[in-house]
Amino acid sequence: MTFVGKILVIVIMAFALLFLGISTVVFTTATNWKTETEKQRQRVNDLQKKNNDANELVKKRDGELKKAQLEHDAAKKDLQARVAGLEDEIKRLQTDITSTKGTLETAQQNAHTALEEAASLRKETDLIRGQKSAVEKQANDFKIRQTELIDKIRELSRQLETATNNNSDLRDRVSRLGQALRQAGLSDDPKQYQAKGSPPTVQGEVARVDRQNSRVELTIGSDDGLVPGHELFLFRTKPQPQYLGKVKILSVDPDQAVGQVIGTTYHGIKIQEGDHVSTSLRSL
Repeated sequence: MTFVGKILVIVIMAFALLFLGISTVVFTTATNWKTETEKQRQRVNDLQKKNNDANELVKKRDGELKKAQLEHDAAKKDLQARVAGLEDEIKRLQTDITSTKGTLETAQQNAHTALEEAASLRKETDLIRGQKSAVEKQANDFKIRQTELIDKIRELSRQLETATNNNSDLRDRVSRLGQALRQAGLSDDPKQYQAKGSPPTVQGEVARVDRQNSRVELTIGSDDGLVPGHELFLFRTKPQPQYLGKVKILSVDPDQAVGQVIGTTYHGIKIQEGDHVSTSLRSL
């Protein structure tokens, strides 16, 4: 029995003696002692029952205490094991720290040596940096030029592709037209038909003029219906409307044509880029 249980037994016995003394006093002083005795006996029985309940409770608490002691011992062993593991870990960390200190000292020495080497190489690095800057500038200029050339190549490729497609389409159209003309008993030589009819209604501008003021490059061509031999009026609209003369188409491309000034221009006026050509003078 534990110390707490002993104290509880002593307390219960003290209460029993106290109640017994009270019962004795009541027994001696009461007039109806029999009835009082029965009451006291009943009280004693109640106290004994409470005493028995208290003893059972003490036994139960004693079992719980033993169980708690066992759990405490198990937890203590677990903590001791953990402490031992932590001590081992601390020893390992101390060993690592010692090793790390040695490595750090070596690294510091190496760093000092590297700094000395870096100081000796700094001037050479500055020189190389200047050379690199000049090379990078030249490389950037080359890249810009390369980009411009690539864009130009792409544009020329698109133009070549368009020209190839137009050429293929024109060849197909010429082949079909020649076949249709031969089937109709007509010649398929275009020279026999050029400029036989009036030129289509067109309007264009002068893109370039030669030094002799005799040949002009126009912004309209075969796509607009022009063929060699067509004649167009040449005029200027600014600062005031002015007739310049006539040009005869010598050669055509899909989007441009070359013309020869017929005779001379009106009053020998010099043709300028931006002057107009048309099949009529209504624009004046």
